[in-house]
Amino acid sequence: MAEPPAGAAGLPLRARLSFAAGHFLNDLCASLWFTYLLLYLHAVLGYGHRLAGALLLAGQAADGLCTPLVGYEADRAAGCGRYGRRKSWHLAGTTCVLVSFPFIFNPCLGCKENTPQWAAFIYYLPFIIIFQFGWAATQISHLSLIPELVTSDHEKVELTAFRYAFTVMANITVYGLAWLLLNFQVDQPDRTEHLGIQDVPIFRNLSLIVVGLGAVFSLIFHLGTKEKPYPPGSLPQLEESTPLLQKEPMSPPHPLLIWKDWLLEPAFYQVAVLYMSTRLIVNLSQTYIAMYLTNSLLLPKKYIATIPLVMYVSGFLSSFLMKPVNKWIGRNLTYFVGILIILAFASWVTLARQMGVEIYGAAVLLGAGSATILVTSLSMTADLIGTNTHSGAFVYGAMSFTDKMANGLAVMVIQNLHPCPTELCCPACISFYHWVMVLVTGGIAIAAIASLCCIMVWPIRVRYHAVCLQGLSRAGTPYSGTESMEERIRSSTVN
Repeated sequence: MAEPPAGAAGLPLRARLSFAAGHFLNDLCASLWFTYLLLYLHAVLGYGHRLAGALLLAGQAADGLCTPLVGYEADRAAGCGRYGRRKSWHLAGTTCVLVSFPFIFNPCLGCKENTPQWAAFIYYLPFIIIFQFGWAATQISHLSLIPELVTSDHEKVELTAFRYAFTVMANITVYGLAWLLLNFQVDQPDRTEHLGIQDVPIFRNLSLIVVGLGAVFSLIFHLGTKEKPYPPGSLPQLEESTPLLQKEPMSPPHPLLIWKDWLLEPAFYQVAVLYMSTRLIVNLSQTYIAMYLTNSLLLPKKYIATIPLVMYVSGFLSSFLMKPVNKWIGRNLTYFVGILIILAFASWVTLARQMGVEIYGAAVLLGAGSATILVTSLSMTADLIGTNTHSGAFVYGAMSFTDKMANGLAVMVIQNLHPCPTELCCPACISFYHWVMVLVTGGIAIAAIASLCCIMVWPIRVRYHAVCLQGLSRAGTPYSGTESMEERIRSSTVN
């Protein structure tokens, strides 16, 4: 029997924990970015809606462009001296995040009351671009270490589970810290229950604590993770959602589905529309929930910490039900159940113009529904790719870029539709954010249902490539397997 490769015996627990700590800084910053950026720029600093939306759009565009470019370069470049190439890129990305992120959640240095807002945009833009570049470099290098540290499928799944556990910890940490800082401030007699310029120290301290904690965990990663020396170009590059468990290639070999072939597949666009709709619901609801709580429901500012926390915990707990529910009713019906939960939230928001503690029940619905449709849409994307894992990075990359640009443009459109662009908030914005929450959940959910109906009528399958293979088979190309062509097509169909 052949000797197992190095790493097959398994990483010790200390090494696994050290690896998982390497993405903690990214998770902390992402949670703060999506939940509080618009709220901070508009409600705290008093900037206009268009400026806040333009900065978020710039960040999403930079992220979408940096991710594939950094991935391509990181796979070609060598490490710094004896330092591994993955850890070198991770260190460079971490440094960029550490030096740029605190400036995003701090007032513009040198700006005064009469400083034009375009000057603030120019001030914040470089820090946002540096942050997004660093975030992408850290993310990609950390994912790329998984197949280098371990070899067996079980260990890869285990490392991914450890990584996700730290993501949960990061989100709970951010919302917990925000709740503590807000409560500590509210207890002081000279503080108000609503956000304003007096809350600048809260977000400054929150960003500094996040960066400090993330730096400690990044140090643990670099001290405790040992990277194997590999020559550049010898390993495939992983993206955020690239399947870690590669399916065995079919024998005998058959023609590969390359990126150009995907553009001819109708199922590619079916899944892309469904995934984009899902991401719009999840990200836009996370972005605007704080504005809805403070401007429409006029709730105390402590709710901007507790409600996102309830949403995240409910979504995390509901994710444990995904596997049995998927086996019981299939992918399509599972997604439909998640959409029904989202529609229940939208109906609740539509009918209840004023809410107090009952907002926690609505938050549970939104968190559970968002987690259900997100997990299921990712599973449908994996089903679309199937055994074509060699081009799976293109599929995930294309959908990720479309998702980021769609979210950025959607935020920009919403910001430009704001009824009071020259005021912090006028009476009209009370109903504005109310209907924003209804439309970004219920409205987009209806579009997602239409996309799901198309998938149910025309199931997800690789049609064009199957036809090509069938033609090759008739032409005499050796392509004989244990299954017929019809069986192969049927096996790639999503239930």
